[in-house]
Amino acid sequence: MISGNDKIDQVRKDLGEKIAASSHPRELVVDVLFALQSHYGWLSDAAVAEAAGMLSMTPLEVEELATFYTFLYREKVGKYVIHICDSLICWMNGGENLKDHLCERLGVGLGDTSADGLFTLLPVCCIGYCDLSPAILVNRKVYGPLTREKIDEIIDSLRAEAADGNGGRP
Repeated sequence: MISGNDKIDQVRKDLGEKIAASSHPRELVVDVLFALQSHYGWLSDAAVAEAAGMLSMTPLEVEELATFYTFLYREKVGKYVIHICDSLICWMNGGENLKDHLCERLGVGLGDTSADGLFTLLPVCCIGYCDLSPAILVNRKVYGPLTREKIDEIIDSLRAEAADGNGGRP
């Protein structure tokens, strides 16, 4: 089994090689942030500073990008990050009721993480799957069209997956 330090050392090595091979390393900032987030689970101030150091940028320059992108998390999130679409199309197809059901089922409000640390529920203005509305993304995997029953099945399946030690971060 690879230790946590060995894993981050490998991540750093891989990123260093990509950066060294790039004509414009700053263009890799989002890739670097995703790689660090994948390892740590979120982007702490230390992770932002680490990315800045790798790319010869200031932490503020990296922070400006990290706070812009929906799928970069500057606060701790659960094992399963659920992005719930609150676009007009999802709303017209019953998304508001499903959002309420999801909040009730997880015992959280939008922007919160469940008490067991498994689920974080985040609103997003559009996920680009209007043909599957109402829809959600769970760790960037799309689910839809949704009903209350389908939401319950998804949550139950993810809880079972977590209990089995399977699954993980995007």
